[in-house]
Amino acid sequence: MNIAVVILNWNGRKLLNTFLPTVVKFSEGYDIYVIDNGSEDDSLDFLNRHFPTVGVVSLPNNKGYAGGYNEGLKSIKADVYCLLNSDVRVTENWLHPFVICFQNHPEVAIAQPHIMDLQKPTYFEYAGAAGGYIDRLGYPFCRGRIFNILEKDEGQYDENVSIFWASGACFFIRSNTFKDLGGFDTDFFLHQEEIDLCWRTRNSGQQIVSVAATKVYHFGGASLPETFKKVYLNHRNSLFTLLKNLPKRQLLPVFISRFFWEGVAILYYAVKLKPLFSIAVLYAHFSFWKHALRMWRKRSKKNISQYYEVRSILLQRYFAFKKIFTQLSIVKN
Repeated sequence: MNIAVVILNWNGRKLLNTFLPTVVKFSEGYDIYVIDNGSEDDSLDFLNRHFPTVGVVSLPNNKGYAGGYNEGLKSIKADVYCLLNSDVRVTENWLHPFVICFQNHPEVAIAQPHIMDLQKPTYFEYAGAAGGYIDRLGYPFCRGRIFNILEKDEGQYDENVSIFWASGACFFIRSNTFKDLGGFDTDFFLHQEEIDLCWRTRNSGQQIVSVAATKVYHFGGASLPETFKKVYLNHRNSLFTLLKNLPKRQLLPVFISRFFWEGVAILYYAVKLKPLFSIAVLYAHFSFWKHALRMWRKRSKKNISQYYEVRSILLQRYFAFKKIFTQLSIVKN
């Protein structure tokens, strides 16, 4: 089983200096690549001077997370790609459990490790925790993370389980699955593209798992802090994902409910004295409708009907006051 570790870099020389040595040290016997997304700093020179064994794929400009990986992976041969953020610290023997997983379970196409907080190592990290799910309206949550509430890792999720989406911070995918499904949707640019790809993978009949034996430590937020652009992309891309992947009979009721909560989000940001974020949500809706026809044409031919783990994570969190995954009322399949 040939796994290639692939890091996407954009002006991340400092992050490469901090995190790449550990990746090289603990990935002996595996190929490591950096896809440079048109960096304007000295990343390429740094890699050439200090990491001659690391393969480099240089792109002429910044194509975002989706486009950068889609383009860069064309020249990388492997059975499985590990798409690793540049701000993740890996651990000894971190790849071996994934070799076992993919060898023994041909139905598994995508996997992730437990993603821990580098700054609070005993706690799960926001971007993926112990594996991701969505509710009926497409809002994401994780084992170990409900909105901004992060759980302490006390072994409560120490088993391999099927999940709905894997985190883009450390995202393992079979290369043939990535190619067959056309990779990430480049119209997303950043954010939620891994959820869309995971949903398309599930629509194709393949499985996604969380592998408990490996823990990696994510710096978190280093790539893009909370900004106008991040709020805009998260809201728009979530709507794109729903339009592309929902069963047709669920489109109308889900979007009616979702637009109500989008209005709540606009009011929430206004009350919190963050008017630019309210504008970002409005801008997200403008962009969504502008591109809706193109997204509709990308719809999966087959759409699974049972895609959600709970009906409303918003109601369970803010009205039923459930703060951790094990407290949630799970929908039975």
